[in-house]
Amino acid sequence: MKLNEAAENVLKVIDSYGFKEQGAYNLRLNGMAVCHGDSRHIRIVKKEDKPGIDIFISGEAKDEQVHIPVVMSESGMKDVVYNDFYIEDGAEVTIIAGCGIHNDGCSESRHDGIHAFHIGNDANVKYIENHYAEGNGTGGKVLNPVTKIYVGENSIFTLETTQIKGVDSTERETFIELAKGAKLFVTEKLMTHADQSAISNMDVQLNGENSSARIVSRSVAKGTSRQVFHPRAVGNNLCHAHVQCDSIIMDEAEISSIPEINAKHVDAQIVHEAAIGRINDEQLTKLRTFGMSEEEAEAVIIETFLN
Repeated sequence: MKLNEAAENVLKVIDSYGFKEQGAYNLRLNGMAVCHGDSRHIRIVKKEDKPGIDIFISGEAKDEQVHIPVVMSESGMKDVVYNDFYIEDGAEVTIIAGCGIHNDGCSESRHDGIHAFHIGNDANVKYIENHYAEGNGTGGKVLNPVTKIYVGENSIFTLETTQIKGVDSTERETFIELAKGAKLFVTEKLMTHADQSAISNMDVQLNGENSSARIVSRSVAKGTSRQVFHPRAVGNNLCHAHVQCDSIIMDEAEISSIPEINAKHVDAQIVHEAAIGRINDEQLTKLRTFGMSEEEAEAVIIETFLN
């Protein structure tokens, strides 16, 4: 289908794999599902009782993708969507999601995405969620995702979530349960500037024997923006978890990093690290010897840090 230029540009940013009307896909535009398709092993069904979709992924899916981006290009939109994923034993799939907002008006545009993942045993799932906002209007650009993930025995779940830029306010709530032998890998990247605010709460319950989790947060705060990252890892069985939070603070920004670990079993091994610091002057000086301005050097350091 044909999108206007603003929506097309936003879609290109949030779907880094490249959105196409092929295979399994669902595009939500300004509160409406405007196009969708199924593949042989992935079926997408519109919910009947509330806005959103159910995604059914067969255990026969191997190295497949499903794209479910959300784009908002009208000022004043308030969109809530409920997406549920049902992933069978043995499936191998990459899910590319995320939301992009273009707001040139004076009214707030807001998207609340509520996602639940029900993952069988011996599956390998990668979930990529990119958030981005732009526009010259005074209206706010708000994204508040809620994600619940239930990982079955010996399954692997990889969560890569990135707030690229432009989001005025976000409150992220993530809850994850790991069964026996399940593995979790989380990478969260966050950029704020001006007077933006971002809160990210993450609760990981390591319930199964030999479950494991690695959580890495990298963030940059500029201007007078404010960030709070609160990851919580709870070991309820023999398990391993590592939580790492690294942040760069600039200007008059404020960052709170609150890693929490809770062992409820004698064989739970959980480690946390947290570091907040400014850009090193020596790094800036070295890059400026290559002819870069201070702003260009800062941009290179930030990009390298986040990637």
